[in-house]
Amino acid sequence: MAEELTRAMVFEAAGRPLRLVERPAPQAGPGQLLLKVRACGVCRTDLHLLDGEVSIEHPPRILGHQIVGIAEPGERRIGVPWLGWTCGECEYCRSERENLCPRARFTGRDIDGGMAQYTVADERYCFAIPDGYPDAQAAPLLCAGLIGYRALRMCGTARRLGLYGFGAAAHILTQVAQAQDREVYAFTREGDSAAQAFARELGAAWAGHSGQAPPHELDAAIVFAPDGSLVVRALQAIAPGGTVVCGGIHMSDIPSFPYSSLWEERIVRSVANLTRRDAEEFLALAPRVPVRTHVSSYPLEAAGQALEDLRAGRFTGAAVIVP
Repeated sequence: MAEELTRAMVFEAAGRPLRLVERPAPQAGPGQLLLKVRACGVCRTDLHLLDGEVSIEHPPRILGHQIVGIAEPGERRIGVPWLGWTCGECEYCRSERENLCPRARFTGRDIDGGMAQYTVADERYCFAIPDGYPDAQAAPLLCAGLIGYRALRMCGTARRLGLYGFGAAAHILTQVAQAQDREVYAFTREGDSAAQAFARELGAAWAGHSGQAPPHELDAAIVFAPDGSLVVRALQAIAPGGTVVCGGIHMSDIPSFPYSSLWEERIVRSVANLTRRDAEEFLALAPRVPVRTHVSSYPLEAAGQALEDLRAGRFTGAAVIVP
């Protein structure tokens, strides 16, 4: 019997375009699920991997870590996020900080991801998709939603919240913040009137470019854009005691700044990865808000174009690959 083949967009080396290939269909091992991929969100982390800013140690690799698929055999609809495996033994895993496990393996970096027709995933790191979300609309919940939710928790009870970079994560988080009676101040690239209008449409109290000062001091800010200079600008915009959370996996160097910008108990911190608890909590919260994702869909063979459109800011909301 001929071996079954499946199509996938494959990363081969940093700086090279993804390549469409046919390869043997993956086989699920013990504790794994075989998933027929229905949708896979595109994330800025995928760009960092493609550009070599975050390394892939053992290429070739299939990117994509916001996967919605059907577990085979059967009809269970499953979501697969960035965190794909942890050791369960280290001090971080044993203290509910598995996101910091030094042996962790990540979907689309260390484990083949969802820019393919089929993939496999450790069942312990898979989650049921809430009812009411079509496949493409559900995919961005699995990273843009999860990392935004974790970053928001680090802002405590901050009422006035600045979001620097208004992409997939920010458009979801704006809806969550609105439901919690917070005010959102959205910062975009200069001249990006479409993103600013989109932010206001979603309920942002104010939207402008990142070089502008907001009309009020902020209680906290989350920097999603990978530009280190925005950390300094966010610090200058927050009130004493406020927090700036860096929400990405990679960022350009943060320029030096005077101590007075940090003084009065301001805090700068990062958010790293996610935990299974984050996923359980956010996927229960999303339909209650309710979060509605805005997506641009691309066929599998156009995954490279989706990444370049993300780089150039050619869409609002999120991009999703539909194999």
